[in-house]
Amino acid sequence: MKISVFCSANSNIDTDFFRMTEELGAWLAENGHQVVFGGCNMGLMECVAKAAREHGGRTIGVVPTIVERGGRVSEHVDVHIPCDSLDERKALMVEQSDLCIALPGGIGTLDEIFTVCAAASIGYHQKRVVLYNMKGFWQPLLTMLQEMERQGVMREGFRSQLLVANSLNDIEQIINKQ
Repeated sequence: MKISVFCSANSNIDTDFFRMTEELGAWLAENGHQVVFGGCNMGLMECVAKAAREHGGRTIGVVPTIVERGGRVSEHVDVHIPCDSLDERKALMVEQSDLCIALPGGIGTLDEIFTVCAAASIGYHQKRVVLYNMKGFWQPLLTMLQEMERQGVMREGFRSQLLVANSLNDIEQIINKQ
């Protein structure tokens, strides 16, 4: 499978997130999956691509021109797909992938998660997003989504589009069911 990984490009975050991201990248590569990522050489983005490559995997970097101009392109990109904006990057990453996994991240990661889920909810595709809930990172978001569902502002169907994995083993089970 081609699996998009949405995640932070920051490096000053919990070191356990890096360790768990390395494990994910290695597992994806060792199991023949390709990693689609934002092409940046920082934070968890660089971590997952490097781990995948070090374990014989192939990476697809969807790289905005602003990242290229800033000299921030990862050296761990096998297939380089240039783009002009973050909207184009998201569209290309989704187009290139069979499944998306969201690691800890910020505004950009939230944007990617909700863009995929919103498009799926109205029928543009049937791709899913797996929230890798490292150390409970996504718990506040999950609580908010449950409250939105309770208040009736969100359809129940989001649960089939947005899956939760609390461990690499959970991710393996989700991928193996695809």
